[in-house]
Amino acid sequence: MGNTCIGSLLGDKFDDQIQDCSSNSNCNFPQILVYPDLVFPSRKETIGDKACTILDHETPNVHKLYTFGRELGRGSTGTTYSCTEIATGIRYACKSIPKSNLKFDQQVEDVRREIKVLQHLSGQKHVVTIKGAYEDSLCIHIVMELCCGGELYDLIKERAYFSEREAAELIKIVVGVVETCHSLGVMHRDLKPENFVLVNKDDVFSLKAVDFGFSVFFKPGQVFSDSAGSLYYAAPEILLNENYGPEADIWSAGVILFVLLSGGMLPFEAETEKEMLDMVLEGQVLDFESEPWPQRSDSAKDLVRKMLCSQPSERLTAKEVRSHPWICHNGFLDEELDSALLPDEEKFPAMKLHRD
Repeated sequence: MGNTCIGSLLGDKFDDQIQDCSSNSNCNFPQILVYPDLVFPSRKETIGDKACTILDHETPNVHKLYTFGRELGRGSTGTTYSCTEIATGIRYACKSIPKSNLKFDQQVEDVRREIKVLQHLSGQKHVVTIKGAYEDSLCIHIVMELCCGGELYDLIKERAYFSEREAAELIKIVVGVVETCHSLGVMHRDLKPENFVLVNKDDVFSLKAVDFGFSVFFKPGQVFSDSAGSLYYAAPEILLNENYGPEADIWSAGVILFVLLSGGMLPFEAETEKEMLDMVLEGQVLDFESEPWPQRSDSAKDLVRKMLCSQPSERLTAKEVRSHPWICHNGFLDEELDSALLPDEEKFPAMKLHRD
């Protein structure tokens, strides 16, 4: 149950090959800004290797502006490198996408849209900043700020236990990004721990959202029906190929909150992906009986339920999530909890979080 995007159950499956820089003591650059594979259910027109212009304007030669360093990560469409701006000496991350990998018109449109979304969200708090997009005869290069703290996914795997206060602060950031995106007419469609990174490893709350490859612009009331996102975090309406809107992002954020509070467990665990899918689609009741949930506050569980509501129309909005009492009070105040009821880290279940 490794790298799984929704297309894997709908006819398409791609495998991300991620180079873990943090495990190499000789690596000066951490793994960062690694983008997941895109899923394109409609592939009627192909580009192949023919020469084409992706961006709508000419750009400077990126290699005259930046020196490229170590590879940071590799996906199906491109590779992310560290790079240094020659004029200032400032380090960035650059995702380079070979045009030969963009074999379908829809892939070209998605790259264009990802750049436009990043530019549209530029300057927003907790969203990675794009420095610029460049094109040459071989590649599209997207230069972004370099975040050095690693993925939220890795932090969860490493820490397992988070106090309710910590979980509330982290999900407040995640939902804040969702609220910002929705207010600016953007639906992320692929929220998951792998797509949030720490600017600084010493500050667990220095989260920034990265990877807007599945994101789309939308207008109030507009719905979508194409498959997008990652299996373990996708809302039921997406899995059912039904029309969906921005409410789908709230479900994904709810899964992240469940993971933070459960010690790395996903809300719907099963032996196979199909069984897990069936659990989601059948609306199985969340398991709040297993450890550590009996030791979590009722307010925390209430918020999880309201974010993971199977009916999109009954799901909380991002604004409502941020106004929930548990969020407003920074989670259940752990120091006010009887010490006998405090979660015992040794009681937390073995980590089952999957890289999606």
